Amino acid sequence: MKSAVIVFPASNCDRDMAVALEKLTGNKPQMVWHQDASFDDVDFIALPGGFSYGDYLRCGAISARSTIMKEVVKRAKAGVPIFGVCNGFQILTETELLPGALMRNANLRFICRDVHLRVDNTSSIFSNAYKPSEVIKIPVAHHDGNYFASDDKIKALEDEGRVVFRYVDAKGNATADANINGSINNIAGVINRKGNVLGMMPHPERMIEPSLGGEDGSKLFLSVLNTLG
Repeated sequence: MKSAVIVFPASNCDRDMAVALEKLTGNKPQMVWHQDASFDDVDFIALPGGFSYGDYLRCGAISARSTIMKEVVKRAKAGVPIFGVCNGFQILTETELLPGALMRNANLRFICRDVHLRVDNTSSIFSNAYKPSEVIKIPVAHHDGNYFASDDKIKALEDEGRVVFRYVDAKGNATADANINGSINNIAGVINRKGNVLGMMPHPERMIEPSLGGEDGSKLFLSVLNTLG
């Protein structure tokens, strides 16, 4: 599987993503600078976490207008799998490849710790290696992860099974206490209608081997490999 990682000014998780992709696919990803106009044909594109442009204006708002994003949007519409994590998720909402927005955490604090997620959709490109309702542990590190969308968009996400990951407790319950940032319906990750674009706040690329604390994140990348072969 050929992949690419888009690199923005102040990205700080691009290397984490590159290491995970090389380890799990066997191929080094192409590192694509945000000012590039295009890049090689690839099977999978990742928008990494970080604080692109220092999170000025709105998180991801400036990066969404970077030169390379025109090509990313074009490829997303053509069906190439696109994965945005943390700041990458914020960028995907700013480009409107995904609905909604990521607002300041409800407690107005930066949150950096492991959290439990429930896999609510195991039929997507990004989640087919998980078991239905499987509870996994994945790290988070964000200040603006409070997912918000209008009532009609939330209804569509829920009705169409497009909520892939949800914040839960260790037993898989989507409680208020488990909702670390105030996201509507404990939403942690969603896909587009076509099913080829996923955005999530937690960082699966940081949980791919025992030395990192667990392997729960590796199944996301293995899911893509299952699909693409």
